[in-house]
Amino acid sequence: MLEKWSRTLFIISMLILSGLVVLLGVWKETFLWLLVPVLVMTAIGFYDIFQTKHTILRNFPLLGHFRFLLESVRPEIYQYFIETEDEEHPFSREKRSVVYQRSKKVLDTVPFGTKRDVYAVGYEWVNHSIRPVEAIPEHGRVMVGGPDCKQPYSASIFNVSAMSFGALSSNAILALSKGAKQGEFYHNTGEGGISPHHLEGGADLVWQVGTGYFGCRDDKGQFCPKTFEKKAVQPAVKMVEIKVSQGAKPGHGGILPAAKVTPEIAAIRDVPLGQDVNSPPGHSAFSTPVEMMNFIGELRRLSGGKPVGFKLCIGDKAEFMSICKAMLQTGIAPDFITVDGAEGGTGAAPLELTNSVGMPLYDGLSFVHSTLIGIGLRDQIRIITAGKITTGFHLLQRLGLGADACNAARSMMFSLGCIQALKCNSNECPTGVATQSPRLAKGLVVADKSQRVANFHHATVESAVELMGLTGVGCNRDRLRSQIYRRVSRDNVQTLAEIYPCLEPGALLKDEVPMSYQKDWQKASAKSF
Repeated sequence: MLEKWSRTLFIISMLILSGLVVLLGVWKETFLWLLVPVLVMTAIGFYDIFQTKHTILRNFPLLGHFRFLLESVRPEIYQYFIETEDEEHPFSREKRSVVYQRSKKVLDTVPFGTKRDVYAVGYEWVNHSIRPVEAIPEHGRVMVGGPDCKQPYSASIFNVSAMSFGALSSNAILALSKGAKQGEFYHNTGEGGISPHHLEGGADLVWQVGTGYFGCRDDKGQFCPKTFEKKAVQPAVKMVEIKVSQGAKPGHGGILPAAKVTPEIAAIRDVPLGQDVNSPPGHSAFSTPVEMMNFIGELRRLSGGKPVGFKLCIGDKAEFMSICKAMLQTGIAPDFITVDGAEGGTGAAPLELTNSVGMPLYDGLSFVHSTLIGIGLRDQIRIITAGKITTGFHLLQRLGLGADACNAARSMMFSLGCIQALKCNSNECPTGVATQSPRLAKGLVVADKSQRVANFHHATVESAVELMGLTGVGCNRDRLRSQIYRRVSRDNVQTLAEIYPCLEPGALLKDEVPMSYQKDWQKASAKSF
């Protein structure tokens, strides 16, 4: 509603101007003092509507300036020390500022040293070496594809996480896709299917297939092999990801309110118009770990041998181990596994699911990495992860814990201009990012925002690669884990390798399984979750 009032105010100012012009013909001196402010307001309104740098001003001419005014008059000390004292808070101003600065190529150095309490429990850092190694671009990429993959894919270590067309606007999807094309990284489609906007942008796509099978379903909502094959063989699709669960709402299907289901989205997803679109909590294409591996094999065959993997937030450890036992039994393994943390996710979800369900990222990632080592398959399966990544150090942390590549959703939205107005589920996003309102979406200028997406990606990967070099160990994942430290108490510091120890290669295949894994491994079965 606010954008209507904003544009109405601008129109009223134009009408007033026209009236004054007429009145000045009779009483020039009487109304002359009113003409100047009206002319100024009109000029500003016109500028706001036609400029391409600020979505807020395009959508809210005149009124949008009050937001920037309020930001500018806040004391800098309050802005920097009070609002950013909790760096891990999801709405941290510092995290947003890093993305905004890098996406706009603004100087992002910080004066007067760190603002962190380096003795606070949880503080993390990486140790540098007196003999750093050269940072090379190759450290910023990883090859995805196991022995059964016929079309392996060279992926960036930093990519766009799953966000569907429907949750995001057409302009937002197009800007992300164009930015990913320019920066040579992939764009995960989210479970909403492949839209024309994904394809128009030209990015490498990871097609996410969720429990609703949007874009590859029959009239009963079941998986349709023929429809899948037709879309999966497209050159733009580089990998296929089966969504088992996600960090924002593990164990719960996707949610798209009826207000966001436009005729275009209904056609792409093959769903009824004007109804909420709620994905089922589980898959109907498989019900056991063995069936899941067979499904992975089928998708790999139908896609022409492209990398196929699955995404999940770890819950019951025995269930993931059941999947691992199915890999060993069938001889079929995914090419990659995407591990989501319970603290991640941009999607709207019930409060209880957001705050209290699922394993946090560090624990889930290290567990998956260690378990794959334990069954002897780590070398052929890549691990991708997500969760609040805004800096090169965040990438380094995940790589140290076992990830081969990382995805980001929230920070990519920041680079599009998201201000975290928390209107994602209301269809009233003021920046045109998470809305299907044409009036709001058109405020997001694709050419400008796609460049910002590419800028942010480039600066973040460059930072991560530089950090790899200064540690002296390069991209050696095992040694990198030992170079990252965390303060676990006021007077005790441990490395991530000490906090999250790994199994020995093949440890789960031996007669004596390590004690910490024994109970879950015995409980796990390839026949059932």
